[in-house]
Amino acid sequence: MAQAPTTKLRPLHDRVLVRRLEELDDKHGSIIIPDTAKEKPQEGKVIAVGTGRVTEDGKKLPLALKEGDRILFGKYSGSEVKLDGQEYLIMKEEDVLGILGS
Repeated sequence: MAQAPTTKLRPLHDRVLVRRLEELDDKHGSIIIPDTAKEKPQEGKVIAVGTGRVTEDGKKLPLALKEGDRILFGKYSGSEVKLDGQEYLIMKEEDVLGILGS
């Protein structure tokens, strides 16, 4: 199993740091789709998680996500950030649609 990349960024509260999982297929039939026409994948791997959501009465609820989870997220979810030459997304846990393969 490949070692997860380490990053110096730790998300706060109910946010997660996600690395997009790239799609391998760049052809549709015999037509090659250029990078500029491709949609960004909506699948990713959780790299780091925050400490949890704080409720109105001050209680901290832990996140359901953990490092290494493969997730599905919305097309416009999260904010893009670049760290150490790698592109990541930071999003709230509520933007995650589901955990894949669990």
